[in-house]
Amino acid sequence: MDADDIETLIEEEIPDAEATVTTPRDPDDDKHFAVDVVSPAFAGETLVDQHQLVHDALGEHLTRDIHAIELTTRTPDEA
Repeated sequence: MDADDIETLIEEEIPDAEATVTTPRDPDDDKHFAVDVVSPAFAGETLVDQHQLVHDALGEHLTRDIHAIELTTRTPDEA
């Protein structure tokens, strides 16, 4: 799984989401990612709920294909 795959999963599952995924650590380590997601779906949600939406979008990939994510979530007004 690469950054493009993660972006696609998130953008397909969270309404009007724009995801940006990078590998902040060793570029050869393909299981650590920094994930920034902007979506109006986060409006009125707690930070925990926002992160849960992203975790739900990634599903089993979060435990199988992704070891760790550094997650940032924002509404379009916060972006």
